[in-house]
Amino acid sequence: MHPVETASRTLPRLERVEHLIDQVERVFHGRRDTVRLALVTLLARGHLLVEDVPGVGKTTLARGLARALGLDFQRVQFTADLLPSDVVGVAVFNPHTATFETRQGPIFAHVLLADEINRAPPRTQSGLLQAMQERQATIDGRTLPLPEPFLVLATQNPFESHGAYPLPESQLDRFLMRITIGYPDPEAERRILLEGGAVEDRLAQLQPILDRQEVLDLQQRVEDVHVAEDISSYLLEIVRRTRSHPAIALGASPRAAVGLLAAARAWALVDGRDFVVPEDVRHLAVPCLSHRILGSGGLPGVDREAVSGLEEILTAVPAPL
Repeated sequence: MHPVETASRTLPRLERVEHLIDQVERVFHGRRDTVRLALVTLLARGHLLVEDVPGVGKTTLARGLARALGLDFQRVQFTADLLPSDVVGVAVFNPHTATFETRQGPIFAHVLLADEINRAPPRTQSGLLQAMQERQATIDGRTLPLPEPFLVLATQNPFESHGAYPLPESQLDRFLMRITIGYPDPEAERRILLEGGAVEDRLAQLQPILDRQEVLDLQQRVEDVHVAEDISSYLLEIVRRTRSHPAIALGASPRAAVGLLAAARAWALVDGRDFVVPEDVRHLAVPCLSHRILGSGGLPGVDREAVSGLEEILTAVPAPL
């Protein structure tokens, strides 16, 4: 067993979660909060949409997280000619047995990187939508369960619309969080520059800090994190005010409130607590709600005016003591 992995097994599980984030940061430099948000999304049984320009490390984040968690990883480059069967799978006739055999697609993995998801046509999007919502996929009339845990980490470039299909609101709503990575700070970018093409080697050297069963156990523990009544009232007040703020034409849904609460519980657990505090809700409100509200400009998930309105709400709603 690798010495890093051996040392990590002697730590309590939640301390190993911090060690896991440290390991991913070895290849995804300088953005610890982003790694934590991705992990929280998985533990809350959600999916993550990363909107950013190419070359900021989205693929490295997904691969590093999957390796550190000991989970299967698949990547699909979404293009205009991508078919649902390219993602879900297909039934193929075997002339030797005179039967149809099911060949599962890349979606049957624990972590699926859907790269440039908005470049696939609506028909392909609908197949992915079923998998994200129901955690199962249909191949030639057969419905098969997806492996657990299951995380879709999707990427899209918000600044390029040529040859892209805007994600429908129903699919945006299936993502627990929408985040941006941004450019690294000078020191992190210096490390990236000096490493050059060594990223693949560093990814190959990452050892699992947790295993599949431990991830499932942590997902179960998220549901046991305590939420006081004043915390849930605080969260609901934030959600309700998105429905009446002048900069927001369409407010957050009850499903958005459920997602925010699940994310706050997972954040608390990763932080080593068995209870949610107001700061958990405040920290996660924008990544959990911004893509689920429609601004007065009519652009779901990208309306800066609506995001500003959400930030005003967070400032205006008093946090419980």
